[in-house]
Amino acid sequence: MQNYSDYWYQSSDGLRLYARQYGNTTAEQTIICIPGLTRNSSDFTALCEHLAPRYRILAVDLRGRGQSDYDTNPENYHPGCYANDILSLMGSLALPSAIFIGTSLGGIVSMVLAATAPERIQAIVMNDIGPEPDKAGLDRIKRYVGNKSTVKNWSEAVEKTKSIQAQEYPNFSDEDWLIFSKNLYRENALGQPELAYDFAISHLLNQQNDDTTSDLWPLFTAMQNIPLLLFRGELSDILNQQCVRKMQTLKPDMQFVEIPHCGHAPLLSETEALNAIDNFLIYNITST
Repeated sequence: MQNYSDYWYQSSDGLRLYARQYGNTTAEQTIICIPGLTRNSSDFTALCEHLAPRYRILAVDLRGRGQSDYDTNPENYHPGCYANDILSLMGSLALPSAIFIGTSLGGIVSMVLAATAPERIQAIVMNDIGPEPDKAGLDRIKRYVGNKSTVKNWSEAVEKTKSIQAQEYPNFSDEDWLIFSKNLYRENALGQPELAYDFAISHLLNQQNDDTTSDLWPLFTAMQNIPLLLFRGELSDILNQQCVRKMQTLKPDMQFVEIPHCGHAPLLSETEALNAIDNFLIYNITST
């Protein structure tokens, strides 16, 4: 049973974009969930269902993912453009501000919004991402994100997903892998699973190297007055402990939780994550 409504809106350059809408549309607080590079709104299902009794939640499919339009210009697959899309979403709903929960790329988009439109941000939860992503993790992602190899059935989709992500989720059961894979793939007209993203999203990532990777620390320093909760997967190869320590030094009031037994990125359905998000939101909403 679908426990969310479909919401469609238009980007400033004319794309038809999609979000899942959970909870009460008249709730005082709105949360916007932004997924990682190859992921989509379905990743936040458990978290959204948990938060729905108290908040209005919008889980987005970024352009080029899920049910949102694919962009014919791969140069538009970058955080600044995604941030503008989020502002278009907020404008379509007349939302003056929101709380943001961003996984990986979604966390970078949240940082861009904090730097360019701080008045629209009430608080941010960043999931396994920081201003200095680890090269080892980026190289791992580059190896698979643009891979156009196909699968014939759900069994093959699960096996392919496990071959790529096994080190990130060592405690996954067979059911966990199936759910995770079904959040990443969708069935085509022939009933075969296909990845639910435009392979061109790898364009910007593949252009980057050690000399061209953007310096995101200025974006982070712009978040000084924004309540922030940071998650890290214990086994993460994207957010290393040195980066976390620097973030804590620059923003001493940042809350930090490490999720055990997982890499990049925590699902945010873990008990530790749900409890931390509940406490963070209650404290920061009641204190503002």
